[in-house]
Amino acid sequence: MRIAFFGGSFDPPHLGHLAVARAAQQALKLDRVLFAPVGFQPLKPAGHAASFEDRVAMTRLAIRDNPAFEISLIDAPNSNSTGPGDKPDRTPNYTVDTLTQLSQSLPPGTQLFLLLGADAFRSLPRWHRAADLPFLATLIVASRPGQSLAAAQLSTCLPRSVTLVRQSQPEVQPPQPIHHRLRNIVGTEADLYLLPNLNYDISATALRREIHQHHGTQPKLLPPAVLEYIHQHRLYQ
Repeated sequence: MRIAFFGGSFDPPHLGHLAVARAAQQALKLDRVLFAPVGFQPLKPAGHAASFEDRVAMTRLAIRDNPAFEISLIDAPNSNSTGPGDKPDRTPNYTVDTLTQLSQSLPPGTQLFLLLGADAFRSLPRWHRAADLPFLATLIVASRPGQSLAAAQLSTCLPRSVTLVRQSQPEVQPPQPIHHRLRNIVGTEADLYLLPNLNYDISATALRREIHQHHGTQPKLLPPAVLEYIHQHRLYQ
């Protein structure tokens, strides 16, 4: 089995998320892509606009037509509530812990991937124990047009103790992934696959703003079922 973990806020899940997952599924011949809404994102201390429950519900609706896409609740917030009005636990979700837990729960021989957008990949050095991540799960990085990550740019996005040691020929074109090889300070190597020039340029922040300002406008970048859910539950108003 080849399984990719795709974590994120999904606030809301949009067509860009689906395009990234489909591209990764096809290019790397993935059996499953696990969409995992995050409970509390350490790099977003202000939290999320929609609740975890709403983000899970929207993500279920967004992926329901692709049998290879599944929801994962591995990053669900823990609740230490003792009575009405108590808030959920804001213990940060660290991807290194999530991948460790996930790998232990998968059948032996499963190959685990970590799917990231280019923006998330650029922030990788700020992640908790970032240098461990490429060796827990093979990285798949999806870049947008105009945000292509050349070898020099890739190196600046890697944790300090991880280096780029080899890359495939640059003339490889989509949908073929560009293969890179990474190495850490003890000599362990890992793969990184770059999905170049995916045609998505969607900002969840801009989508929320549009929904807030134009309640009757249908953004063309949201799955219809997700938009209907947003309107029914009066999200982002």
